Amino acid sequence: MLTEHAAQHIQHMQKALSQMNLKLQHVVSDITGVTGMAIIDAIVDGERDPKALARHRHCRCARSEEEIAKALDGAYRDEHLFALRQALELYRAYRQQIQACDEQIDAYMVTMDRKTEESPPDDREYKRKRKGRIQKNSVRIDARGHLYRITGVDLTRIDGIDATTALKLIAEIGTDMTRWPSAKHFASWLALCPGVKKSGGRIMSSRTKPSANRAAAILRMAAQTLVHSKSALGAYYRRMRSRLGAPKAVTAAAHKLARLVYSMLRYGQEYVDQGEQYYEQQYRVRVQRNLARRAHELGLKLVPINGLGADANRDGGGG
Repeated sequence: MLTEHAAQHIQHMQKALSQMNLKLQHVVSDITGVTGMAIIDAIVDGERDPKALARHRHCRCARSEEEIAKALDGAYRDEHLFALRQALELYRAYRQQIQACDEQIDAYMVTMDRKTEESPPDDREYKRKRKGRIQKNSVRIDARGHLYRITGVDLTRIDGIDATTALKLIAEIGTDMTRWPSAKHFASWLALCPGVKKSGGRIMSSRTKPSANRAAAILRMAAQTLVHSKSALGAYYRRMRSRLGAPKAVTAAAHKLARLVYSMLRYGQEYVDQGEQYYEQQYRVRVQRNLARRAHELGLKLVPINGLGADANRDGGGG
């Protein structure tokens, strides 16, 4: 809720800047970043020279000072400056409230029952996988460490699930997975299983039933981040998307994530990613096995191309 309110005031700042013909949002990716906030503070403090404002550019900003200065050549009007100042103050007020909320969450998680007092293992591997993926609205606490001590497993090892996602997920489902007899029951409770609508013994529809389950929504959001992942889960999501389309692929990937989360929390199993190549190899084996079974039913036999001899080539290939 606090994040949503803060986002509204970011939009108010963008509107005030646009009304003064200042195109700051076109030259910086985020006006609440280091460069954007430094320039807005300078404007509120009375600076009007575009070149002087552009000198607040951070060294890692992609745009040059000349480009930024060109975007800051506008008409400064008192009413829009007043609106900009108010939006800036309200944005910072909400950021302070968000920080207080994070501190309260941190204090509460310290009091929860723990399964271990150790820290999550392989912190270097975690940082490598999450490099460049830290979101601005992520919690500013050691959520990964707290969750590991509370659950005994590291959910962030699952591709697509970071510390903030795991924190929200545990807040929704808890840590007692015995409430669901199996992973299938858990996926059904999340409404991530295919539905079975029958009439006269015939399946009329297998569409997943609609649900407002917040845990399912969290897993769906996590599944969408797998589109560029070089993991087995990423390969699975991309293959399902090519076959079924993006919406159904998200549901299928979220279902797989739900089963992994259940196994880790219920049985304490660690997740080990086998990699994209391993998944593709296993997929190829499954396809070959299914083709061989189908050929056997038709009275035929599959012969690998690499194993064909000269006689087989002259006869036109395998049966």
